[in-house]
Amino acid sequence: MIFGKKFFIENAKTLFFALVIAILIRSIFYQPFYIPSSSMEPNLLIGDRLFVSKYTYGYSKHSFPFSPNLFSGRIMYDKPNRGDVVVFKTPADNRTDYIKRLIGLPGDTLQFIDGNIYLNDNQILKIKTKSLIEINCGNNFLNTVAYEEKLPNGIKYIAVYDKNNTFQNSDKFIVPKDHFFFLGDNRDCSKDSRYLGSVGYVHKDNLVGKARIIFFSSNRKIGSIFKFWKWNDILRFNRFFKLIK
Repeated sequence: MIFGKKFFIENAKTLFFALVIAILIRSIFYQPFYIPSSSMEPNLLIGDRLFVSKYTYGYSKHSFPFSPNLFSGRIMYDKPNRGDVVVFKTPADNRTDYIKRLIGLPGDTLQFIDGNIYLNDNQILKIKTKSLIEINCGNNFLNTVAYEEKLPNGIKYIAVYDKNNTFQNSDKFIVPKDHFFFLGDNRDCSKDSRYLGSVGYVHKDNLVGKARIIFFSSNRKIGSIFKFWKWNDILRFNRFFKLIK
């Protein structure tokens, strides 16, 4: 069979339009992300793959691949809710994707006192659920205490604190206008808004989207997903299509 010029042109068109559609879906609707660190354990695990909705908070240049300067600011903006699990571009380089839980809104004050979080001078309610749970932290493990925390808007989630060396006290954080304050659920193994030199307050234009659902999860420490004979151990079937809270 001889392939003519028309054949190659038609296939090039097909590939081009497929690429355009894929970019539009990724930029406007949903984008897949991979969890590479343990900062959101036990709610998000290393190896989780999830979909993030791009339309939830409107669009900025960071909604598109490579953050092109197509426009400034944020269009169709809808404010995030306290407790949302959000992907954002870290302010340090406006390039690296982080995923954390939104705790502080513009104008809020936050402070750690004796290991407890005070939001606008009121302690965030937390109830111990487990006295000891082993959690990943890089190549090491932390012995942590797990708590159910409840935010003022009623959102509940599990957060863990190092049993022996938790983050105790801080100065008072005052969230600037149009900025947000984020924390990792793995409180003592998370680089987040507490660290003003590396993450700090996150501007609304840096928001990428809201984490919605885990569609796939694998434990890479056990082995590659190509080892299909070990799938019962490698794949976390109980996390497939799990909604993110």
